[in-house]
Parts: sequence; structure tokens; C-alpha cells
Amino acid sequence: MPDNRRLVLVAGATSTSGLAAARALSGAGVRAVAVGRDPEKLGRLAEAVPGVRTEVCDLTDAAAVQSLAERVRETDGRIDGLFHLVGGWRGGGGLAGQSDEDYRILEASFTALRHVTRTFDDDLRASEAGRLAIVSSTAVARPLAGGANYAAVKAASEAWTRAVAHGFAKAARDAGEPLRAAAVIFRVKALDGLEDTVADAFVKLWDADAASINDTVVTLPQD
Repeated sequence: MPDNRRLVLVAGATSTSGLAAARALSGAGVRAVAVGRDPEKLGRLAEAVPGVRTEVCDLTDAAAVQSLAERVRETDGRIDGLFHLVGGWRGGGGLAGQSDEDYRILEASFTALRHVTRTFDDDLRASEAGRLAIVSSTAVARPLAGGANYAAVKAASEAWTRAVAHGFAKAARDAGEPLRAAAVIFRVKALDGLEDTVADAFVKLWDADAASINDTVVTLPQD
């Protein structure tokens, strides 16, 4: 179980899922930094979950993410966990309705994932128990024409996360050390109503040995 020595960054924290994650981490005694683009929404989150620190950052901007990392390391230290919740939905209209505009909006979540995982990779590897999790969709396994853009972005995000998992394993193997960091994919059909379930599943990642969960896909809710 996480404790107050650990530090977790919640990327895309201004959503309902971000609020659930902040509450779950705070309830477990974990230090959390909630990151988003909207200062007002972050302010409301801070009021709802006392003790959670907030940072305004456009995670699609690589330079901004690097500055964020420097601020977090200076103020809080290196992170032990990263919960990526940047997302959204745009779809419908069959294959012909999959516009470039919708794709670019959805693609921002993947761009943000690339930036934050690359920037904080050393932190997670150095941690005694580094954990990364993303929220994906069951649409990856069965994509539909009306959600092709969405499924494609989620599939790319899953592939990237699995590559991060491989990097964790390779670094540990090359160093002759036990694996301490793990990257996990949570798949849901829809997040509505499952925000607390997903948040609790993230917190529980620290209950498991890294080697047993690294590079795994967990469908929620579980039977």
C-alpha cells in the first residue's frame, strides 16, 4: 500500500476520474500532484481534496512538461507513480465521419503520454516501487467504424505503455537488479461510474510485486 513517503503525479487531473484518483491517493496517505490545464478546475480539486498539490501545465507541450518536472523535483522530489488520465471522446458518423479535426483532438492524449513518460522515466526507474498506469478502452480489442479515431489513439497509447514496460524490464535486467517499476494498462468499456473503481485499482498496484504486473492489461471491472 502506498504511504506518505511516495509521490504520485496525476496527469489530466481536472476530470471526474482525476478527482477520484486524488481522493484515493489522499486516502492512502500518498502525496499527490494533480496536473491539468485549467487553473479554476484545479482550484476546485484542491478544495475538494485538501493536501493535494496542483500544477498547471499543457502536457502536449514538451518544454512545458520538462519545466513541470523540474518544479516537481525541486518542490516535492522525484515521483514514484504516474497516473495518466488525459483523454476524451470524439466519434460517430461511421468511417466517413472520422474527421481529421476529431483525430487531432484525440491524439493530444497520446502526445501527452509520450511527453510525461519520457520526462519522468528516470524517476520511475529509480523509485523503490515505480508505477505507471493508463486508462484505455475495450474498443482496442474490437474497434468500430464510428470510433476508429478513438480506438486508434488508444491502441497507440497501449503500445507506447508496453514499450515503457519493456524499458523498465530491460533496465533492471541490464543492471542485474530486481524489477521495481511496472507499467499497467487499465481497459474499461466506459469510465462513467467506474472512476472510483479505476482509482482504487491504481492505488492497489503497490500491493503487487512489479514483476507480476509489469506489461499487463487489466479489464475493469473485474469479475
